[in-house]
Amino acid sequence: MKAVVYNEYAPDDNFSKILKVQDIDDPKPKADEVVFKVKAAALNYNDIWGMRGVPVAVPLPHVSGSDAAGDVIAVGEDVKNIKVGDRVVSHSNMSCRVCKACTDGREFDCINRTIWGFQTGPTWGAFQEVTHLPEVNVSVIPEGVSYDDAAAASMTLLTSWHMLVGRAKIVPGQTVLIMGGGSGVGSFGIQIAKLYNCDVIATASPDKLDKCLELGADFAVDHRKEDWHKEVRAISKELAKKKGEAPGIDVSFDHIGETHWNKQLTLLKYGATLVSCGATTGYDAQTDLRHIFFKGTNILGSTQGTKAELDQGLYWMGQGKIKAAIDSTYSFEQAAEAHTKMLTGKGLFGKILMKPEGT
Repeated sequence: MKAVVYNEYAPDDNFSKILKVQDIDDPKPKADEVVFKVKAAALNYNDIWGMRGVPVAVPLPHVSGSDAAGDVIAVGEDVKNIKVGDRVVSHSNMSCRVCKACTDGREFDCINRTIWGFQTGPTWGAFQEVTHLPEVNVSVIPEGVSYDDAAAASMTLLTSWHMLVGRAKIVPGQTVLIMGGGSGVGSFGIQIAKLYNCDVIATASPDKLDKCLELGADFAVDHRKEDWHKEVRAISKELAKKKGEAPGIDVSFDHIGETHWNKQLTLLKYGATLVSCGATTGYDAQTDLRHIFFKGTNILGSTQGTKAELDQGLYWMGQGKIKAAIDSTYSFEQAAEAHTKMLTGKGLFGKILMKPEGT
């Protein structure tokens, strides 16, 4: 079968130099594994980290990709609940399932946790015609959800659901600020907050504001403006008047980091929550601690989530309440172009997909 393989790193981000479509061996299922034909796979930023070789020196030769959806074509002898012909999508958080964290329902905190398609290998990921995973790392795709939507949702829907529902514990009626609403996690964050009947203020670059509103955001603010936070504060004051509450944000959903961190803190109500899953603009954020201890602010970190949370998100996709925002689709042969688009982010809204058979 064919796969997108690289045998060396590209610290200069010259992806076309290293990414090659090559033949690799078809997988044979271990006793606890399922093998499935990949119909669609989605890109994540960890694919770029892998090609750079930092912050993790991934196994070489390497096949990237943590999100894949397709049809099961073989199962191991110990597989109990998945059968040949099932439509499945990957749950890329691979944990030991027996440590204290795992048995406490915190598989995302497992000290032996690895991300499939990023830290696994050699040649084991989503960007191949046929791939394999343990049964505990696949979910059945609900009826009415396409392969494309499932692949686009796999990691980002899970991350967003865990941030808002698992960590921030959002409740109906709250005012929720979704930073970077044009990203994969942001686009799902908007929809999850609306599913919980929250008032949603999304931020994005100017060309993405209308799309954030189309996804359900009540307000959209250009976060490239120096005084973007003033506009958010004004919106929150108007919402507070209608609700008879103190103005401010109840939950801020962040993955931008350094450049917008302190201004988010200034927007929070007393006792509010900021939940973060990343920092695309940098990690070295200066923090005005007065906005934490005076206001009793909850600062929560979040990464990945549980398979049960993925299944919850997929259920609502099947009900038509959440949809994937898909930017574009590429063939395996166009892998370098697809990753370069993700890296630059120019005009990007939602997820980029790759397919073995192309667009």
